Amino acid sequence: MLKTTLCGIELKNPVITASGTFGFGEEFSPYMDVSKLGAICSKGLTLNPKEGNYGTRMWETPAGMLNSVGLQNPGVKQFIAKELDIMRKCGTVSIVNMGGGTIEEYVEGAALLDAAGIEMLELNISCPNVKQGGAAFGIKAEVAKEVVSQVRKVFHGPMMVKLSPAAEDITEMAVACEEAGADAISLINTLKAMAIDVYKRKPVFRNMVAGLSGPAVRPVAVRMVWEVAKTVNIPVVGLGGIMCGRDAIEFIMAGATAVQVGTANFTNPGICLDIIAEIEEFMISQGIKSLDEIRGCV
Repeated sequence: MLKTTLCGIELKNPVITASGTFGFGEEFSPYMDVSKLGAICSKGLTLNPKEGNYGTRMWETPAGMLNSVGLQNPGVKQFIAKELDIMRKCGTVSIVNMGGGTIEEYVEGAALLDAAGIEMLELNISCPNVKQGGAAFGIKAEVAKEVVSQVRKVFHGPMMVKLSPAAEDITEMAVACEEAGADAISLINTLKAMAIDVYKRKPVFRNMVAGLSGPAVRPVAVRMVWEVAKTVNIPVVGLGGIMCGRDAIEFIMAGATAVQVGTANFTNPGICLDIIAEIEEFMISQGIKSLDEIRGCV
């Protein structure tokens, strides 16, 4: 009933954990049977190790969460040497998320991951572009198209590109990524936001702004998934504020092939299994035998 095919890979169900919210899978094994998930997505990697940001990294806000973690990660080489094997032992599909500061970093990291034989790459193009004065690769379609096309030359497995809601035109961006060789699109990444400590009279985060996720962004995410899904000819994976099975169904009806759950994992480490069960319960109650019956129905 819940089986889903994404880029030729069969998932047990359409629920995937979002990058940066589930570690490398092993961290959640004391709280749930990770093998029951459709797939797990790794913490965001960069070519070289990063310590991440200093100071406050997370801040709760009404109906959401702000984060300024700063892509702390062990780097691609360390991941391949240690964490990749850990992910593979989780008993479900492994997706590796990777970003970069320059096109050269993207290409070198992707080539290493290609040689390691990962199942699927999620290319995060919401990272700052160092050579472009700090602008994100995910803002302008022509810049995104260039990095995706260059990575496509060295990575031969399924490649999903993760889009930023800050893109100048989200559908133009998605089409550009498809034309450059993307096999799937995932969206949305966090929205740029800010919090001020009124008692200290200064911003909460050292970097001033942070990424907003959680239920507050879901209506924006559903709209963007709907727009992209009816524009491209490749699968779309929806994410942004999914907290229950009904939320996931909303994304699927908007056209998503699968969904990713992120912030909700911080509220309940076993919530993904609850969401899977709730999707199945909804389908039974509505007489739906396959997700294909409702996918993109709006």
